[in-house]
Amino acid sequence: MSDFQIIDLSVPLSEKVKEPLPAKIDYSKHEQGAVQAASMFGLEANDFPEKKAWAVETVTLNTHTGTHVDAPWHYWPTSEGKRARTIDEMPLDWFYRPGVLFDFHDKEPGYEITTNDLKQKLTEMDYSLKPYDIVLIRTDADKKIYEEGYFNAHAGVSADATRWLIDSGIKVMGIDGWGWDIPFHLQAEEYKKEPRDGVLWAAHFVGEEKEYCQIEKLANLDKISKPYGFKVAVFPVKIEQASAGWARPVAIIE
Repeated sequence: MSDFQIIDLSVPLSEKVKEPLPAKIDYSKHEQGAVQAASMFGLEANDFPEKKAWAVETVTLNTHTGTHVDAPWHYWPTSEGKRARTIDEMPLDWFYRPGVLFDFHDKEPGYEITTNDLKQKLTEMDYSLKPYDIVLIRTDADKKIYEEGYFNAHAGVSADATRWLIDSGIKVMGIDGWGWDIPFHLQAEEYKKEPRDGVLWAAHFVGEEKEYCQIEKLANLDKISKPYGFKVAVFPVKIEQASAGWARPVAIIE
């Protein structure tokens, strides 16, 4: 028996997920693999057992499809007065740290989580944030990934709350919704009523002034049995000069 539990915190890369820019996956079966391998190595397909070789998939997607980690470069070309770092430049030690779970699954889609909301949860937890803790925001939007409108199904985090987390020493924070901010259609509606700065992607744009990374499209946060006292591993794929990298985050509970 293992003395620890690993919880998968990712959504699948699937054409069935109802996000605006879904993955496209072409599946090649073993028979097609035999044809491909034969053409590459000067053989015939029937040289392979039962005319079968490798199975392979070709995936077409962008770096923000599925569970992924946003780099500072995603938010703005500069961060803290310097060129913003891309995902391949981020320090790996940011991505294996103690986790802290904030449970807001009772908030309706579109609710904007405030600094006071976070402080109240910490009081209830009897916990103080530590530098480099990985903050996870539970909204349960992941339960709707196969439903139309999934990308509008989450509560989001305000710019002020994002800024407060960074000022508390947090470098990596994530949510189980399509985005970290409130759903974009609500931002757009508010902006159309009163066009002004600080409405569109306000929390993302905090990354211009303060460097941080956010994880989007987490899953299974409801399976984490305690608000802290566990580790999170969320290493992003090393894509050269990219604004994000796909990840398979896990919670590790000993």
